[in-house]
Amino acid sequence: MIKQILGRLPRNRPSKSDGDDPIAEPTSIGGMRTAVASGLGGGAPLFNVANNARGVIGAALSGSRLPVGRNPYALPGPIVTTTGGVTAAKRAVSGFSTSTALSTVDEPLPAFRDVLNSERQNLFIKKLDLCCVTFDFIDPAKNVKEKDIKRQTLMELVEFISSGNGKSTEPVMAEISKMVAANLFRSLGASPRDNMVLENLDPEEEEPTMEPAWTHLQIVYEFLLRFIVSAETDAKLAKRYIDHSFVLRLLDLFDSVDPREREYLKTILHRIYGKFMVHRPFIRKAINNIFYHFILETEKHNGIAELLEILGSIINGFAIPLKEEHKLFLVRALIPLHKPKCVPMYHQQLSYCITQFIEKDNKLADTVIRGLLKYWPITNSQKEVLFLGELEEVLEAMQSAEFQHCMVPLFRQVGRCLNSSHFQVAERALFLWNNDHVASLIAQNRGVILPLIFAALERNARGHWNQAVHGLTLNVRKIFLEMDDKLFHECQHKFEEEETKAKEVQEKREFTWQQLEYVASSNAFSGEAVLVT
Repeated sequence: MIKQILGRLPRNRPSKSDGDDPIAEPTSIGGMRTAVASGLGGGAPLFNVANNARGVIGAALSGSRLPVGRNPYALPGPIVTTTGGVTAAKRAVSGFSTSTALSTVDEPLPAFRDVLNSERQNLFIKKLDLCCVTFDFIDPAKNVKEKDIKRQTLMELVEFISSGNGKSTEPVMAEISKMVAANLFRSLGASPRDNMVLENLDPEEEEPTMEPAWTHLQIVYEFLLRFIVSAETDAKLAKRYIDHSFVLRLLDLFDSVDPREREYLKTILHRIYGKFMVHRPFIRKAINNIFYHFILETEKHNGIAELLEILGSIINGFAIPLKEEHKLFLVRALIPLHKPKCVPMYHQQLSYCITQFIEKDNKLADTVIRGLLKYWPITNSQKEVLFLGELEEVLEAMQSAEFQHCMVPLFRQVGRCLNSSHFQVAERALFLWNNDHVASLIAQNRGVILPLIFAALERNARGHWNQAVHGLTLNVRKIFLEMDDKLFHECQHKFEEEETKAKEVQEKREFTWQQLEYVASSNAFSGEAVLVT
């Protein structure tokens, strides 16, 4: 009786979730013409890791396939999240969704080669829908068969999208964006760097954290990359789905702890920037906002180096003269990136971006050097060595006119570095004279520079504890002596006079203290006030 009553009840179809709706078309930004149309120079190095991973996927695609089911499966219904499985805390750690249940994941869909050409598009959509199912990878023994079926299906999708079987239609793009979002866009786990002392962190010695779901994520990233670079993908149509919201969620993933994922993201975002010109200003602005948040609030982000590598390629394509917005980006974002303690993790990429700007406009060199002096480290010797290396690169691209604007504060700082008790800092500062262009700039302005650093050179020559620093100092003194012996002897005479005066002041101070101690000991029990003149 109860079964009969329940059988008469209407069966309501479950409503679609927010993630099932097509992504809205982005708002167009008028008057937008970016100067990066020259081909995004310097982009080749971005694809090394992705190419290696692509080889692994290609080898897997040529391997054995899973058995094919007898009958084609109908389009899977709505995804239902299972109530069992891991807790919310474990989901946060794994960085991947809990498993979802679909009856059609029990067996694979037919291969593309086993159906007619006219049915392949529909089968492609069915496979995309099947791959929207996500699993729990914390427990490797859970859903083993379903995970393997999905992995095989993902590789088939990569092979199909690479074969170029006609242009992607709008329904296909909608399913692609849905599948990519279901697999990639997730909450990221906490980074182990959060509990480390950042200034002592060595990115080369640190053991990288690997994403447990990478066996699926890698193929999804490869699929997305091949979809974007495919000549069959119409940018005007695809921008409805790869819109501002999609780009923002992709940028959020740059904070992933897995370096393999960040490498794929770097390649994909670079390709999106090249293909979708309408998104270029938005992408630059979004990256700026990530930098602002990192500099001013958290000082914690795993993907700053990768974002800077993308920007290095973008800056290389800027047209001359530079737009004002690009100069503001240098002043407000790139130069302040020298401030965080963890700058060694991304300094190489940052230095490349800085030098790209100077090569575009030499007048920016003065701004860059004054920015470096503003954020110059006081107690962090490792950062100081990095700053000196970057300073040499900036000076190498600098002209004499700009050099004269900043040489006084610059060589005051160089003088302090020459007297550093840390031998690497002093040694790196002395290496500036090994650069022919820098040595030429110093020689042209020796009348200003030598008086600023002569005292530091003399102190090192008289007795620096490190023999290498002592030898390099003597070489630099010899260069100045041979260059202009009259100026050298004037500076030496002035230094000796200042040293004599300083010695007299020190002796007077010691004599005053002696008087004070004698009077104080004489009136120790009288309680009278003591006046020393």
